[in-house]
Amino acid sequence: MTPEQIKAALGSGLLSFPVTHFDKDGRFAPESYKAHVEWLAGYKAPVLFAAGGTGEFFSLKPDEIPGIVAAAKEVAGETAIVSGCGYGTEVAVDIARSVERVGADGILLLPHYLIDAPQEGLYAHVKKICQSVGIGVMVYNRDNSVLQPDTLARLCDECPNLIGFKDGTGDIGLVRQVTAKMGDRLMYLGGMPTAELFAEAYLGAGFTTYSSAVFNFVPGLANEFYAALRSGDRATCERILNDFFYPFMAIRNRAKGYAVSAVKAGVRLQGFNAGPVRSPLKDLTGAEVEMLDALIGSHKRKA
Repeated sequence: MTPEQIKAALGSGLLSFPVTHFDKDGRFAPESYKAHVEWLAGYKAPVLFAAGGTGEFFSLKPDEIPGIVAAAKEVAGETAIVSGCGYGTEVAVDIARSVERVGADGILLLPHYLIDAPQEGLYAHVKKICQSVGIGVMVYNRDNSVLQPDTLARLCDECPNLIGFKDGTGDIGLVRQVTAKMGDRLMYLGGMPTAELFAEAYLGAGFTTYSSAVFNFVPGLANEFYAALRSGDRATCERILNDFFYPFMAIRNRAKGYAVSAVKAGVRLQGFNAGPVRSPLKDLTGAEVEMLDALIGSHKRKA
């Protein structure tokens, strides 16, 4: 896809990040992963993000990422595949080029490693990565990598393939300043953990879509919530928030890292052999898995 095509796809519906499947020895498990991605693509996701945050990008070796992207592309059909990308500038350039070679439709640039950086350094970092590839690039404002509106505007002037802005700061004042300044130059994606909890606020700030982690294991419910959000059906949004998302949040908040671990547990409960999370994360306890199983309830995948 061209950058403009992936930009249009991003704005056309609900998005998600498939978990990365591992075998009992912790190696990438392509066949299980492909079955899961194919199932998700059947729920009309316009874009899926391979090897993203929920896909444990932070635990993957750089040379594993192209194989994960290629596996997703093999079964995704009309669903576009965007790859996670990150770390320091030179490593990120290598990752970006490697996934472009295997057919990624774009990259999501995750926060760089460890240190804080000044705006001029972030500008140089994003610019070099954008200019290293021809596919579309989305930046992820989060943690130690928060672009200010003026820096983002400079990058948009320099990098035609910078087409998306994802926010995980929760700073509505900042994101509204970004949307007001940049207008339709960028596509805007909500990126808070369990994004549905914040979706109404982000919609008001000009973010028309978001990436749903729970789409991994309850895609029908995730689509129902998204449709209600976009149609202004607040009663349905509140019902689903109270019945599912707030109880899920309670499970997610029981330990650090459960924003990923709980999602992967949900995928396993739907019958996919997704394997364990890699350290430094840990899997849910048996009791917590039972809690999640009860919450999924009627949303179980038919065998």
